[in-house]
Amino acid sequence: MAVSSIRNPFLLLLLLLTFFTAIIVPATPQPCNSYKFPNKVNYAACKDLPVLESSLHWNYHPSSGAIDVAFNKANVNDSSWVAWAINPTSKGMLGSQAFVAVYRSDGSIKAYTSPITSYATMLQEGNLSFPVYGVSASYTNRHVIIFASFQLPGNTTLVNHAWQEGLVSDDGTLRPHSFSRANLQSFGTLDFLSGKVSQTGGNVDSRITLRKVHGILNTISWGILMPIGVILARYLKVFDGLGPTWFHLHRACQSLAFFIGIAGFGTGLYIGNHYGVHNAPHRCVGITLLCLAIIQVCVAVFLRPKKDHKYRMFWNIFHYLVGYSIIALAIWNVWKGFEILNAQNIWKKTYVGSIISLAIIAMVLEVITWTWVCIKKRVKNPENHVEIVIS
Repeated sequence: MAVSSIRNPFLLLLLLLTFFTAIIVPATPQPCNSYKFPNKVNYAACKDLPVLESSLHWNYHPSSGAIDVAFNKANVNDSSWVAWAINPTSKGMLGSQAFVAVYRSDGSIKAYTSPITSYATMLQEGNLSFPVYGVSASYTNRHVIIFASFQLPGNTTLVNHAWQEGLVSDDGTLRPHSFSRANLQSFGTLDFLSGKVSQTGGNVDSRITLRKVHGILNTISWGILMPIGVILARYLKVFDGLGPTWFHLHRACQSLAFFIGIAGFGTGLYIGNHYGVHNAPHRCVGITLLCLAIIQVCVAVFLRPKKDHKYRMFWNIFHYLVGYSIIALAIWNVWKGFEILNAQNIWKKTYVGSIISLAIIAMVLEVITWTWVCIKKRVKNPENHVEIVIS
């Protein structure tokens, strides 16, 4: 009886520790060869892919050069799309032949093929460049599985492949995938015969570094220096004692911002052309900003009339409109860039704080300059005093 009373507490403690360990310790993903498909299909080979909690399973038929593939994506959120693709021509995004599955929160799932011919693709349905014998998809326990049977292009077993995931909007539109490190590393080469899978994303670190450099250059140039240059021009020229100093400061600040902005634009072009990383709205606004800046510089250098010229007023209106348009678009595009980079909140808050600080400074200077202008007008045009002489 005494022994039983001693053992029971220890047994209870052991059970409690086992229970809490099972809850606290995260479950490790199952290896691909232990996964049981709901349709009881068995695959001769499989590989766990290095990112995005994915695995690839296949049966290769050497006599016909055909392949049966099952792409398994775990931990899929509601209303998501999943894609696996091979690229017969290159290692980039363009030319990829994709198998896509779209899962919606109502439980429906759709599978189809999509050739990727543009960086702005929305994964539209279309025929691939090689014969496809069948494509389907299933959703079970947060696993989306794409089943596909197709003819290997060029009768080669070594292919470039890529895989991705993204969210689906309420209206059914497929949203672009994230630009996180995992999403940028989800490509490589695969040999269906030997089963060798290699990740060709060794240049991902340099790509991420370039994207950070691109973001820093554009934030400093378009997002900070440009607004500062406008503030210098607007609020310093009213003080007569400064003379043309305001103009030299304005020109120096805007010129520096312009050349740094060109460097930032160049890094963006390089990233897009060499790595296939594009965001259509961000890119379009960036091109618009550069075009407006070039127009502004050319008009300021070659077409600026003298102060007493009759067309000076129209030049000023154009100069102000283009300048303030650049500032508004620049702030929006910098913020869009932070979203694309998945920047930490500290960077977003720092930039927002900088813009708010510049806005407060501008408002204070607005009051000061208007006060100063009113004082100057009173000094130049004093009221007529009437002397009354009493004899």
